Amino acid sequence: MAAVVNPEDRELQILLGRARTIAVVGLSSKTSRPSYEIARYLQDHGYRIVPVNPGETEVLGEVAYPSLRDIPTDLPIDVVDVFRRAEDTPDVARDAVAIGAKVLWLQDGIVSEEAYRIASDAGLEVIMGVCIRTTRNRVMREDRS
Repeated sequence: MAAVVNPEDRELQILLGRARTIAVVGLSSKTSRPSYEIARYLQDHGYRIVPVNPGETEVLGEVAYPSLRDIPTDLPIDVVDVFRRAEDTPDVARDAVAIGAKVLWLQDGIVSEEAYRIASDAGLEVIMGVCIRTTRNRVMREDRS
């Protein structure tokens, strides 16, 4: 089984600096959920959030879509941030490939060798088993010199 995949900080800075739109798979409107807290953090830091959850219609002021494939094609997705069980992630990886995402990001504690293989074989950058908020906090600190 693959382990945590976390590129070097410089690569993460570039990736997060270029990203504009992040689809959050499993985003809940329940404010106590990590998916909500992290999506709000990303939104507060300038990213457009696209909620993906069949049980939601709107989260954080954005229209929610039942699946990645339901997102309109004129809304390009840079990063697919996943809050789902590891066994659900291979299908999410296939959908991320199908919509032309650049990055598949499996949140803290989520690791799937199959999802990694599907996404990386299709040319996506894959980060798994680490929190996007924690990572962004670490690598995007302002230069204090």
